[in-house]
Amino acid sequence: MSRIAILGGGGWGTALAILLSRAREPHQISIWVHDPALAGAMREKRENGKYLPGQAIPADVSVFSDLRAALRGAEIIVGAMPAAHAREIYVAAIPYLRGSVAIVSATKGLEPATHARMSEVIAQAMAQRVTTTISVLSGPSFAMEAARGEPTAVVLACENEATAQTLQACFAGPTLRLYTNRDVLGVELAGAMKNVIAIAAGVCQGLGLGANTLAALITRGLAEMVRLAVALGAQPSTLSGLAGLGDLVLTCTGTLSRNRHVGIELGMGRTLKEILGEMKMVAEGVGTAAALLALAREHNIDLPITEQVNAILYQGTAPAAAMREIMERPQKSE
Repeated sequence: MSRIAILGGGGWGTALAILLSRAREPHQISIWVHDPALAGAMREKRENGKYLPGQAIPADVSVFSDLRAALRGAEIIVGAMPAAHAREIYVAAIPYLRGSVAIVSATKGLEPATHARMSEVIAQAMAQRVTTTISVLSGPSFAMEAARGEPTAVVLACENEATAQTLQACFAGPTLRLYTNRDVLGVELAGAMKNVIAIAAGVCQGLGLGANTLAALITRGLAEMVRLAVALGAQPSTLSGLAGLGDLVLTCTGTLSRNRHVGIELGMGRTLKEILGEMKMVAEGVGTAAALLALAREHNIDLPITEQVNAILYQGTAPAAAMREIMERPQKSE
């Protein structure tokens, strides 16, 4: 029986606790929640009413606001915190880790200040722990649908194939299917980039544009993702799989997408400050756009959609003007 600690009590962290409690292999599961009041409510009501209402947390899932208690005896740690807070949480966890530990990042985004991927953040934070292995969990997975038991397929990426296969068997359940992949870089970049494209998709809807526009945006957005990922060393096939195209389609079209929601509201003329002030959960694409542009400029890669999303978010560009800018770019071959 594996001891699994989930760091992050948002919608996805809670959904993962529910999913892992249904896994074919039995586990002892704990979830660490930053807010003590929310942790207390989750223990009492067996539900995360703030981030995942209506979904029962199994009685055998322990909920803590104390990091030490959550990590006690943990052999597998699943990180489901926002990208901006990941480093500080992993560093805080170090004193409570014992023996060999497998860390699985389920955060889709880049660290805003450094542009680092989550596996890089973990490696840096855990530099003194030579017995740590790092994997990445990504793919098309709305927390609410997964928690409800709707069939969900995701990717578990790790450079060590044996570790990936062990975790694959450990996490698999009747409604959760996992595919292994050794391209950690590609899986992480895809998970970060698709969020920015989803904001653009939402902007299109907010502007009242139709299916033609959305189809073009998803297709050219995928081309943009491939350009940057391959330039950084990723495998093109990763971008056509679940972590790339699969997650991109879901996030650009699904009504549960937080990033798409931000885009819709921006397209309708609302300010970013107003939108974020009303949201309970983090839309990772908001903090990722600038980091992706910085990476692209370092490698001389053109990201026109990401550039315009960043301009809308932080430079005051009107959504209609950003769309015009994309459409009026010089014509080229596909």
